[in-house]
Amino acid sequence: MDRRAFFRRALRKGGEQVVRHVERRVQRKAARWIRPPWAVPEVEFLLACTRCGACIEACPHGVVFPLPARLGAEVVATPALDLTTRGCHLCDDWPCVAACEPGALRFPTPPQEEEGGNEETAVPASPPRLARATIDTERCLPWQGPECGACAAVCPVPDALQWDGPRPHIDGARCVGCALCRAACITDPPAVRIASLQPSES
Repeated sequence: MDRRAFFRRALRKGGEQVVRHVERRVQRKAARWIRPPWAVPEVEFLLACTRCGACIEACPHGVVFPLPARLGAEVVATPALDLTTRGCHLCDDWPCVAACEPGALRFPTPPQEEEGGNEETAVPASPPRLARATIDTERCLPWQGPECGACAAVCPVPDALQWDGPRPHIDGARCVGCALCRAACITDPPAVRIASLQPSES
C-alpha cells in the first residue's frame, strides 16, 4: 500500500470531519510558500512528492527551490517557487512538470481523456495561476511622479499588466502571478507584492 492509499484509508476511518480539519490546517500552512506550476492540492502534494529534486534540477531559470527544514519535517525539501527574487518564465514545455514522475506536479486531464480518449495528457494552452500579484502604489515610481516602465515589457500574459498613462495596474482576473514584473521592478523592496493563493494561517 503506497502512502496516499494508506493516508486516505486512515482518513476514511477517522471520518469526514477529521479529513476536513487536516485539509484546512495543511492549506493554511501552505500560504507560507508557492508551489510549482500545476501542483496538485497540498495534502495530495505532500503524499505524492518524494523530494527527489527532479523539478528543481529541471527549472532552467533556477526558480524552483527546496523548502528548508525550519518550515517543518512534513515539507522539508519539497519544491516551491522563489517569486520574491525571481519570476516563473512560464516555459512552453513546462520542464518542472514534465520531470515530476510521482505526479505531485501534473497537467489537468482533458475531458476526452476522462471519457476514455487519448491517454497522453496534452500541455494546456493557458498557464496555471501561481500566486496573487498586486502593486504597492506607495512604492511604485510612476504612482509617485517619476516615470519608470521597468516592468512594461516583461509580462508574458496578454493584458494582465495594464496602464493608465504611465501608471501600471494588474488585472487580477488575467494575472497568473508569475512575478516577472516584480523581478524587473527597480525599487527596493519591489513595488509588486506576491502572495500565495492559499488562505493564510489564523
